[in-house]
Amino acid sequence: MIGNLPMILVGAVLIAVFSIIIGLLLMGFDRIVAARMQARIGPPLTQPFTDIRKLLAKENVVPENAIPWLFNLAPVLALASAITILLYLPIAGFAPVLSGGGDLILVMYLLTIPALALVAGGFASGSPYATVGAQREMVTMIAYEFPLAIVIIAIAWKLAAAGIALPFTLASIQANPVWSLVGPLGVIGLLILLIVLLIVTPAELSRVPFDTPEAETELAGGILVEYSGKNLALFSLTQGVKTVAMASLVVALFFPYSLAAILGIAGIPAAVTDILFFIVLITIVAFLSVSLVRVSMARFRINQVISVYWIYLAIAGLAGLLLVMTDQIVGVI
Repeated sequence: MIGNLPMILVGAVLIAVFSIIIGLLLMGFDRIVAARMQARIGPPLTQPFTDIRKLLAKENVVPENAIPWLFNLAPVLALASAITILLYLPIAGFAPVLSGGGDLILVMYLLTIPALALVAGGFASGSPYATVGAQREMVTMIAYEFPLAIVIIAIAWKLAAAGIALPFTLASIQANPVWSLVGPLGVIGLLILLIVLLIVTPAELSRVPFDTPEAETELAGGILVEYSGKNLALFSLTQGVKTVAMASLVVALFFPYSLAAILGIAGIPAAVTDILFFIVLITIVAFLSVSLVRVSMARFRINQVISVYWIYLAIAGLAGLLLVMTDQIVGVI
């Protein structure tokens, strides 16, 4: 482990730079697509870079009744934890920087840390709007964790049933795409699980229709109402990086394919091909789970968010799991 530390540090830096750049580009792409779907021109693709540069040049304003150290620590913790998630995910066909026997479980827990950092920052700001937003963020987080867990357990169960070692490891999923392990019933079940995960994604990112913790028209920005300058820039970067992380998780679980291997390409051209293919895949996932949804729907009330995840998506996820299990039993018979 100590001998590999330099390589891990280099990999972590490369992942951080890649995720920040691609995350900001995805945010710009989302704004352009949303604008065009609403018959507007929209900002340029590089607008998020301009916004971040302006925020980094501005002063941090800390409210008088805030807890300064926690208020300033929250955005740093959020961004660091979002980047850490990507260290455990295979990116563009490359092996994860960090790996272990239970990567999927660890990733599921790591996904909660940026949200908890937001909650801590909201409470630390001392604003009543931020306090309400933080409470809503906790409720939303509790709601979407259940269907997310169902999706992960379903895929890991299928790998274990197929006799694959370390089913909770992303490397195992990358080497054994789950679509190749199921029959017709299993394909239907996996499609349902994919839809569930795509609907979990906007809640993980606090995007419409699940942006009740921010709700600009109700809470004037909610959790982020008191944030400005460099702190707000870090939270904006966190959203971009977490968009890449959630899209990468969808790709890792359901589309762990190498285009270079399919085309028979090797060497540097293979790496470039797989990177471009990966960027296209996560862009498609971001469009389907974020852009299309937020343009098509209005914000849910917080009680509706709970109903969507604990009732409808939980039932859909369990149905997908049962179809995968039934497909396994039918295949054995």
